[in-house]
Amino acid sequence: MSIDVAILGGVGSSSFTDGDTKIIATPYGDVGVSIIQNNGKSIAMISRHSGAAEHVPPHMINYRAIIWAIREIGVKRIIATNSVGTMKDHPIGSFVVTDDFIDLNKSRISTFYDKNTVHVDMTEPYCHIISKCLMDSLDKKGLNYTRGTYVCTEGPRFETRAEIAMMSTFGDVVGMTGLPEVVLARELELCYASICTITNQACGMTDNKITADEVVEKLATTQDILLEILFDAIDNLPMERNCDCKNATSGARL
Repeated sequence: MSIDVAILGGVGSSSFTDGDTKIIATPYGDVGVSIIQNNGKSIAMISRHSGAAEHVPPHMINYRAIIWAIREIGVKRIIATNSVGTMKDHPIGSFVVTDDFIDLNKSRISTFYDKNTVHVDMTEPYCHIISKCLMDSLDKKGLNYTRGTYVCTEGPRFETRAEIAMMSTFGDVVGMTGLPEVVLARELELCYASICTITNQACGMTDNKITADEVVEKLATTQDILLEILFDAIDNLPMERNCDCKNATSGARL
């Protein structure tokens, strides 16, 4: 069975993963993948935080296994969903379609190339075709969104006021799961795009304490509309991949 696209879900995405679940073995570990059907499209649903633990924290997610599993089942396109804090006063509950990133992780393995050198180009890390389909769906529904740079931190702690003050000079939103996914997808020449849900103000943007509860509560109110956006965007993806993602490693090997 041909699978058209994979959706990577974060916190609160368990409702995405109902369906025919199978375990995909990879060189990096096993990954649970649920296959659903929508409007004649086959969609692979993967929850990043699912695993042996009740909730796998962001710094312990097996990113290489997840991206490899997606390639293993023949999927060429990935749409990632991420919950983020705003560093630029985006409205809570609005969306950001990412167009660039800053990777501030310290310990995550961010490449498949352990034994040879591949300098993959990241000039345009997010697939512009998938991103456009996401933005078209958001426009169609009259929803508030913007483009922006995603800053990824290690977690699992939230960031400090000083860190947010620094990061806000070069980024728009901050999260803990967007990297190294996008880099790993690029190395396997897969199309990858991300739609972020603004769940909270980043540290120092208000006087309030940041809690995990507020993130979960906001996501609970946006999951249904987010799924509608994803399905609509998938329905409008062109059959052929007419982007440079499929040639990402061309000329990159030493």
